[in-house]
Amino acid sequence: MSVRVLYLCTGNAARSVMAATMTRARAPELEVRGAGTLSIPGLPMSTRTRAALRSLGLDDPHHRSRQLEAPDADWADVIVGFEPQHISHVRRHHPTAAPITASLPRLLRELPAGDVPLAHRLGAMGLAEIAVEDWEEVIDPAGGDQEVFDACAAAISGFVDDLLPRLRTEPPAR
Repeated sequence: MSVRVLYLCTGNAARSVMAATMTRARAPELEVRGAGTLSIPGLPMSTRTRAALRSLGLDDPHHRSRQLEAPDADWADVIVGFEPQHISHVRRHHPTAAPITASLPRLLRELPAGDVPLAHRLGAMGLAEIAVEDWEEVIDPAGGDQEVFDACAAAISGFVDDLLPRLRTEPPAR
């Protein structure tokens, strides 16, 4: 069974779209969705997001924004947020998903890679109870020019590369 990753940002138009598109391209064995905490369902990604992805050789012509709903939270093995407010949103509206929800920066800092199943590694982090801190934010490019979106995409690209080995359960070396 593959790992189900849900990237969560505010509008599901930039950060979560970038991360989901990158993850699908680099780890096709994973199941990936994106959603927003304040999304207007059915909108395409922003034109600046599309241009930033194209500059990296990526695209998702079928993307349409979606609001995080209970079926999405129930589906996910891990929910990856981009700022403290995303984690708070899950805790308030989808509390059963709080133990599998963390910011991207926290996962990069604290989630170990390894042969232990992802659910156990996430459980050991105590995600539902920990205080979410200011350093856990990946800045939203909304309102910025194309250079801001390109810089955000480049940063998220590096983050996704660092996250992917942590999402996989590797068999023990022989």
